Amino acid sequence: MTGKLSATLAALALTAGLGLAGGPPASAAYCGITWGSTAKVATSTLRPAPITDVRAGRHACFDRLVVDVRRRTAGYTVRYVGAFTGIGSGETIPLRGGARLSVTVNAPAYNQAGQAVYQPVDPRRVVDVAGYTTFRQVAYGGSHEGYTSFGLGVRARLPMRVFVVPGPGAGSRVVIDVAHRW
Repeated sequence: MTGKLSATLAALALTAGLGLAGGPPASAAYCGITWGSTAKVATSTLRPAPITDVRAGRHACFDRLVVDVRRRTAGYTVRYVGAFTGIGSGETIPLRGGARLSVTVNAPAYNQAGQAVYQPVDPRRVVDVAGYTTFRQVAYGGSHEGYTSFGLGVRARLPMRVFVVPGPGAGSRVVIDVAHRW
């Protein structure tokens, strides 16, 4: 009986060691990432300041999109959508990738005189994300009534986080990180 019990315990230990007894413990997370894929929304009563630039960067565990705003931002809404549509027009803008994020920054792309402050050279390719692990395309959705939208085509519906970083100076940056995997 002791031999059978030892063999059974050894088999269970081997199975657990190979990961056959289930996934990792609930506390384990890829690169420590514990974000989800639900919508991220933040608003404030600040008067919106114009967007001045959009850029992207690659990191070990996620890809990052940064939207620069001239002063403190009045907020954002970032969510996965079935189709990305232009702000104001409602026209569908195709995006490469298996999933689409709609990024709306509560800031115009024009100044108080209505002159464009931010205008991408190629609205369908705002930032070159060739070779990125998660990002597939960044498209401009327009700016209307103090809001500016971008479509972010990503490889799949993956965890994301959004936050605002103050600076430089009186400006701020809306940061969107999308994990490389779950």
